[in-house]
Amino acid sequence: MTTPPVRFRLPRSVRLGMTIALLAALGTGAIVWYQVNEEYRTSVEDLDRRAGVLLHRTTPAARSALELPDDQIAKAMGERLEGHSRLLGFALFRPDGRYVAGGEAVADLESTIAPIVARIHTGEPEVREVVRSVSGTTHVLASMIAAPDGAHTGTLVVLHDALYLEDRLTRGMVRGLALALSVAGVLFVLTSGLAWALFERPMHALAEWMRKLRFGGTQAAPPPGLPLRRLEDESAHLAASFRAARSQERESADTLTRSDKTWTRERLRAHARSALGDTTLVVVSNREPYMHQFADGRPKLVRPASGLVTGLDPVLQACGGLWVAHGAGDADRATVDANACVSVPPDDPRYTLRRVWITKEEEEGYYYGFSNEGLWPLCHLTHERPIFRASDWDQYVNANQRFADAVLNEVGAESAVVMVQDYQVALVPAMIKQRRPDLRVGLFWHIPWPNPEAFRICPFRAEVLQGMLGADLIGFHLQQHCNNFLDTVDRMVEAKLDWDRFSVELRGSTTLVRPFPISVQPWSEKHVASGDELAARSESLRHKFSLANVPIAVGVDRIDYTKGIAERFRAIERFFERCPQHRGQFSFVQLGAPSRTHIPRYRDLVTELETLADAINWRFKADNQGWKPIHFLVAHHDEMTVHAFLKMASVCIVSSLHDGMNLVAKEFIAAQGEPTPTGADGDGVLILSEFAGAARDLPDALIINPYDTEEFAEAIRIAVEMPGEERRARMSRLYQQVSEHNIYRWAAEFLTALTQAKTNPSPKPVEPATRA
Repeated sequence: MTTPPVRFRLPRSVRLGMTIALLAALGTGAIVWYQVNEEYRTSVEDLDRRAGVLLHRTTPAARSALELPDDQIAKAMGERLEGHSRLLGFALFRPDGRYVAGGEAVADLESTIAPIVARIHTGEPEVREVVRSVSGTTHVLASMIAAPDGAHTGTLVVLHDALYLEDRLTRGMVRGLALALSVAGVLFVLTSGLAWALFERPMHALAEWMRKLRFGGTQAAPPPGLPLRRLEDESAHLAASFRAARSQERESADTLTRSDKTWTRERLRAHARSALGDTTLVVVSNREPYMHQFADGRPKLVRPASGLVTGLDPVLQACGGLWVAHGAGDADRATVDANACVSVPPDDPRYTLRRVWITKEEEEGYYYGFSNEGLWPLCHLTHERPIFRASDWDQYVNANQRFADAVLNEVGAESAVVMVQDYQVALVPAMIKQRRPDLRVGLFWHIPWPNPEAFRICPFRAEVLQGMLGADLIGFHLQQHCNNFLDTVDRMVEAKLDWDRFSVELRGSTTLVRPFPISVQPWSEKHVASGDELAARSESLRHKFSLANVPIAVGVDRIDYTKGIAERFRAIERFFERCPQHRGQFSFVQLGAPSRTHIPRYRDLVTELETLADAINWRFKADNQGWKPIHFLVAHHDEMTVHAFLKMASVCIVSSLHDGMNLVAKEFIAAQGEPTPTGADGDGVLILSEFAGAARDLPDALIINPYDTEEFAEAIRIAVEMPGEERRARMSRLYQQVSEHNIYRWAAEFLTALTQAKTNPSPKPVEPATRA
């Protein structure tokens, strides 16, 4: 995607001053232009009168001279043809336009005079004109000389040097321009200065106060010196309301944080208020929680498919604050303010999204290159060879600096707690700490961390580790990933490890390393359909995709080679081979969101999966007309559709080949709900890969090895044929686990650990190190 140029706008006071100055300059210039031209016209008229007098005096002598032969005319006129001062002289022409006599200075101007004399010969009795030529500016007065009987006997021309008129005109214009610029300059300074001092500066102070108020990090009193008395009064009322609300919120926070109830949005908000105080919470990630794309020429809101977004959006909605992310939508610029910020969610704004603009070249290297062709396959160990390029690394560093700068610009001099999210922004913690070592910075790594021998493949391993160790706290999903990370640091960075505290000391700064298994929020908070509306939606989806009324299993994934979708399809095929009685009685629906299609491996994967699904469907087509074993739905599905499929599915399959957590497993459990005796809710079975982090949290799922097709197919059979009582018992335990360990508990535990961590006393720059 081509990134449009960054918009730059002058301050309003400057624009106002420029407008007034321009209008003043135009007005002054118009007046000066009029005056100068009037003076010029008056001077020309004066010259006309002087030339006319001279012409009148000389005409009798010229008439007499023209009666003589040509060679005697000059002698007859004598010195009367010569000029003096600005008068260049006189010239005499015959009726046929032939030059016969003239002053010494006039002879060189014959070619200039000729067109004017020709006009006399065509019938004009007198011609007055200022003629400009390469030799100068000349005032010419030509008049016909007539005999007593009225016959045309010749033409007398009077010529004056008029260059002084041009000089006078030019000096007048220059003086006028200087005057106009002076007036404009004075008015610009006065207007801009007064507008800034009396309006813009106090309004900026008010805007900054309101920004801090929104983030919860400001004193209650509004700034003084506002331009309107009513604005001062309303700001004071707002401050009073804020003090009352903050006091009540603190009381509620104390009450809620002392309770033993399940973690909810309200309890997290109270806990965050207690833990953060007036400190701003900032989340940093590559992927934005809300994207805008143009559809039919108008911006349309899109929710990106992302486990990170699924986990973090409810946290910011509960706590408020700021989310800094890459603005990747083609309509993102059209929906932000001058500071690249927009309040989200649009229908019920709870926090601020600050978009970072990444150039096409940076995105190629930083996101598609180093992050997703390098770190992603390196950390997932799924037999995809990682690719590392020096140019990609350079763009990765540049992009990370953009994110760090955006955070620091938004935070300003205020205190903040910064939660940096995932592998695309691994250098941001150290970059923030270089300039603001007092800020608390946490990094949560959403994907697995490989063993040291695997991570050794990365040519920039030391630099990545140093960037991460800028954080006060690093979180992973699993203790195993924490162990792998510490082993990696131990082998590749000169640092002191404390295995008892699970911490790393690097150049005098300490970083804690802890496991924080992430989870999901209740579906009820996402405003999805329920009851009759959900039933109608489910029926509509069954009709749309020809699912009839057979039970279905569902998979929901980004189309990625780490998700084990091909292994899933082969297990479905083997299941129908082994259990022909289920053909026509059961179908599998795969919701696949296209992802990273700019990378050839991902584009090829979509084609491979479509080919595999078509082959399996063709193989079993003859058994039951109109029935398909696999429905592969490639699209970006909205939350309503995903929830409807998870709710109506009797089985959910998560077959990741390697995954940090995989929140689809937990979203399925949350969608199924608390089991009921009638089986209307909580009747689903989860098939879960042992290589997904969620397998450690959800032991009541059917745990499988996705590489073992026979075991996988058998797990599908068990899930399909499992008695209702066992299904509900398993789901009851799974639902209790997910309900108690939800996203709000995860955020509370991470925030608690981060706010209690000792801030690093000095910045830790990201610099090249000796590569082990």
